[in-house]
Amino acid sequence: MAGAENVDESQLKGLSKYFNSTTNKGRANSAKATYAVFGMIALFFAMKPKSKK
Repeated sequence: MAGAENVDESQLKGLSKYFNSTTNKGRANSAKATYAVFGMIALFFAMKPKSKK
């Protein structure tokens, strides 16, 4: 299964502290960030003014 249980989280620095593939918290944060990006793209296209021809 993905994720190692013996990871010392105190050694993680920078963005790898929040977005990594070794801890469950890091994997969840990566998934949340992905959903947020897709949501923002959908919101952008939904709110974009329609072009007049």
